[in-house]
Amino acid sequence: QDIRDCPGPLSALTELNAAVKEKFRHLRGRIQELEQMAKEQDKESEKQALLREVESHKKQMLSNQAAWRKANLACKIAIDNSEKDQLLQGRDILRQRKTTKESLAESASNITESLMGISRMMSQQVQQSEETVQTLANSSRTILEANEEFKSMSGTIQLGRKLITKYNRRELTDKLLIFLALALFLATVLYILKKRLFPFL
Repeated sequence: QDIRDCPGPLSALTELNAAVKEKFRHLRGRIQELEQMAKEQDKESEKQALLREVESHKKQMLSNQAAWRKANLACKIAIDNSEKDQLLQGRDILRQRKTTKESLAESASNITESLMGISRMMSQQVQQSEETVQTLANSSRTILEANEEFKSMSGTIQLGRKLITKYNRRELTDKLLIFLALALFLATVLYILKKRLFPFL
């Protein structure tokens, strides 16, 4: 809207466009960084969520670029019409020059405000991208910590399983020894009873 309303001259419009181009270049670089980080994610859900965020930023940037081109075309047409009107109004040249100076001063002020607004908007988008990247980094750290805990728990479970197997074997051995001892005891008792009750056998 600021470009569309730019009163001219073309040099002022050119400066404004140069600043906007630089902002778009910076934004495009940040989006590429975010896309690269998405591709490096191990978890598919986080990867897809970040890719959707990247796609949203790309669509928004393309929409802004289209609006920017349309605004430039409208502004150039308006400036051309204004210059034609100035040529047709030769009698008011001096007064128009004074008005033009005032208009240029006001335009410079408007351009400055517009650039500051664009800068704030780009900064907000960059900050949002950085927050998204930080969130993904925190999620990755959490997943790694959970994986380490899982590995530790797996080792503990395996150790417990080995101990239980060992105790089961020892229990079986103890039962076998008790059975043998009982059998020996009964055999001894039977032998003694035989000798006492039936000494002639």
